[in-house]
Parts: sequence; C-alpha cells; structure tokens
Amino acid sequence: MEIDGFRGRLVTADHADYDTARAVWNGAVDRRPRLIARCSGTADVAAAVRFARDHDLEIAVRGGGHNVAGTAVCDDGIVIDLSAMRAVWVDPADRTARVQGGALWGDVDHETQAHGLATTGGIVGHTGVAGLTLGGGIGFLMRTHGLTVDNLLAAEVVTADGSILRASADDHPDLFWALRGGGGNFGVVTMFRFALHPVGPTVMAGPVFWAADDTTDVLRFYRDFAAEAPDELGTVVRLGTVPPLPVIPEDLHWRPAIAVACCYVGAVENDERAVRALRRFKTPLVDLLAPKPYVAHQCSTDDTVPHGWHYYWKATDLPGLSDDAIAVIADHAYTAGSPRSYSVMFHMGGAVARVPHDTTAYAGRDVAHNINIDAVWLPDESGEHAAAETAWAQGFLQALQPHCAASVYVNFLDSDDDTSRVREAYGDRVYRRLAEVKAKYDPDNAFHHNKNVRPG
Repeated sequence: MEIDGFRGRLVTADHADYDTARAVWNGAVDRRPRLIARCSGTADVAAAVRFARDHDLEIAVRGGGHNVAGTAVCDDGIVIDLSAMRAVWVDPADRTARVQGGALWGDVDHETQAHGLATTGGIVGHTGVAGLTLGGGIGFLMRTHGLTVDNLLAAEVVTADGSILRASADDHPDLFWALRGGGGNFGVVTMFRFALHPVGPTVMAGPVFWAADDTTDVLRFYRDFAAEAPDELGTVVRLGTVPPLPVIPEDLHWRPAIAVACCYVGAVENDERAVRALRRFKTPLVDLLAPKPYVAHQCSTDDTVPHGWHYYWKATDLPGLSDDAIAVIADHAYTAGSPRSYSVMFHMGGAVARVPHDTTAYAGRDVAHNINIDAVWLPDESGEHAAAETAWAQGFLQALQPHCAASVYVNFLDSDDDTSRVREAYGDRVYRRLAEVKAKYDPDNAFHHNKNVRPG
C-alpha cells in the first residue's frame, strides 16, 4: 500500500511493529486499524488525510495516544500517527515555543526549563501535548498563567480536505477559537505555538499525605485553604492509596490515603508561607513538599499511571465543596476493589476564571473544582475486576450528581460518554458555535473519532 506524497512509514497488520504501533496508553483499548501512517512532517499528514478521504477510510489521529477513550486508534481505518513528530523549539527572547503535534509534555518541559520558562501543561509527563491542549489544558500553572489554550498563540492545522492552514487571532480566527477547547474536531494540528512564562527552575512542590480516616477533616480544611490560596499555588487532591514510589517509606505503600499535591511558582521568599498551614494540619503520614526542579515535579507521578494498564474514567465539575459533597467523596473514594484505582480533584479559579467566556471554546471557567474518578486494573486481571472497577466509578459519579455543576471537562470523558455529555462539556451556546465552525472546516464530519461535535 502506498500514499502519494508520503515520506513517513506505513505499518499494516502484517508488519512486525503492528501491535506496538496500534497500542495506546489505555491498555483496555484494543483496536485494529487497516493502516497506520507514521508521519514525518506536516506534508505527510496532509497526504494521509487526502488518502483517507479518497478511499473513504475511518480516520483516527494519534498525538500522544493518551486519551482514556482510545480515540487515537480505530478499527479498519487509518491512524494518522504523529508520534515521530516530537520536536520543540524555544525562543527564549520572545518567550515562545513551537511544538510539533506528536510531542509529550515531558518534551516541552525539558526544553523550556533549560531557559527557566514553562507554560501550563498536564500533570503527567507522558501526556500528549495535542490532546491536552485541544480540550483546554489543566495543570499546576493554570491559576497563575491560565489554561494551556489561554497560552496558545497559533496553530498549524491540516483540515479535512488536506489543506494546511495557520490559525491565530489574525488568521482564521473562527478556527482558532474552536481549537482552544473544541477537541480534535476541526483538523490535525501539526504545530502549536505557545506563550511561555518564567517558572522555576526550582519550585516548592510535592504532596502531603494523610490517612484515609482523616479525609473529611482534610477536605473541609482544604476547602478554606484553597479558597484563600494565592494564584501562584496550584493544588491537586488525590484520594486512593499511597503509590509505591521510591521516595515514600515502604510501610506506607498501598495504604488508603488522601494527598494534596502542591506546586508554588511565586516568589521564593514566600514559598514556605504559602504551604505552611497545609503542612501543619493534623498529623500527615508523609510530607514530600520541598524545593525541587519544576521538570522533576512534573514527571513525578508518571510511574503511577503507566502505559498498558487498563483505565476507565468518570468525571464532573463541582461548584464547590459543600459538606454533603465532601461526605459523598469520603464515602466512595476508598471503596474500589483495586488498590490502583483513585480519584483526583483539580482546584480551578485564578487566571482560569478571569478569561472572558467567549474568548475560547473551553466552557468550564466558573467551576471551583473538577473531579476525575479513575478506575484502574491490570491487563491480566479478570473481567470481573473490570466490571467491579467500572461499577465503582459509575456509582461514585452517580452519588455526586446532586452536588455537580452542569459541566464536565471534555478531556476526562470516557468511551461510553455519549453525545449528551459532549454537549454538557460545552453548554448549548458554545456547542452551537462549535457546530458552525465544524460545518465550515469539516462539513462531512471526517474527523469524528473523538468527542464529536457534529456539523450544524
């Protein structure tokens, strides 16, 4: 099989690398594409899109391959694979970076931190830049510097007819608006240009763990602590078991616990004051908050969510942490069967909430927190394990429903979250506007192997 104008590598089912090439982060996803087109550059992407359209093939687009729903791979179609396109170019004078569409956040942090710069990225180093960015982009820096999409200056996009466009505030501004939160609905982004900010290279960062029995007290304390926190302090709450990391005493491994992970990027003389109350609350099991390289903090949990494990997610946004919501979280967080299952809650607000609602397609700017319930089991565990863990996640979400906001982060939607939840992620007004842009740039819905917005 050949593709005119394609200089990358084509992988078919009879190729020795086929199984490796079709694997994605979520090991529960097992799909068999007809062709995997490993692109070497933007011209290859355009050629692959034209080939797919000419042959009426289902299209999946792989950046980092990290989406829990497995949208990066399809059955009996073509995977347009950008995983060989991971270059990052930093302009320290201009404080910008150009990033190829297959790059991972670890690639970006590695290059930008060489200049003491960063932009808001994910909290796992092997997360793909493209998927995280196109859905909005939440992370430790968002309260200070906004979402990833708030730092996107321009994008190079291959659209459904194989055209190569530049999208920015001045070029195709309707497309640029839609790319900043609307997901992979509008084309294949082969290059991102981001604004960078002085960060680190040393920051006050790390988690503090308390026993699961302290969860209600910790969350009530955290509610006030987070509300009063400066924008420079990003926090993420994790409820589950203590991960078996080398920096944690072995006798604590797998013990049920709640953790608050911090990253303070303000003035060095204020870092201890910013986290003092948290560290002094009750008696932590272990306190790993310390000055450390930002790039090390960003990849510190990579080994707790490795490629190949099986993952199933449920998520929602929270308007706040009422006592009733805290009670639900405390009651459900530790009832999963697998010690690897957990839930994680992100503190929003700050710079995220200050961006006007119509600036980007990301719609959840008013929420206080969003929570992601992550069911996890090993590949060799039985179907009963999978059923039990998914039931735990579903039940947890159902119990939270009376306390939820009317929104959800689109990047946290799993494969069984239907069209109604995509609309929930955007709200009717934003969804209608996205559908109009979709009709202009992809009227046939060629890019539908995603959290799909239909042309309208």
